[in-house]
Amino acid sequence: MSEDSAHFPPVDPVKTGIKGCCPRCGQGKLFDGLLGLKPRCASCSLDYSFADSGDGPAVFVILIVGFIIIGMVLWLEVNYGPPIWVHILLFGPLTIILSLLTLRWFKGILIAMQYRHKAREGRLSD
Repeated sequence: MSEDSAHFPPVDPVKTGIKGCCPRCGQGKLFDGLLGLKPRCASCSLDYSFADSGDGPAVFVILIVGFIIIGMVLWLEVNYGPPIWVHILLFGPLTIILSLLTLRWFKGILIAMQYRHKAREGRLSD
């Protein structure tokens, strides 16, 4: 029987992605700033050069945040009919904040899932 040679226990990609942690060890930070990736994990030295989330996170953010914001705009307009400046003051900042927050979450989740997939295939070099 072959022994498992894993050095790190498996981590949940959704939890680590939302927290912005390393997809291998779950300890080190994934992001350098708001959305930029660090070159490697400070805890386990995983090289993040494999990570390419592409446009996937942006598509999810556009669809989800757009659905939420447009629903709230329509609800406010139908029920109260405020002037346009109220919509701009309320939903402009809300859209930006929700978009940045969820973009970071989805980017972290997709990178963690990408790591898990590549690690299973053995295409990662340590």
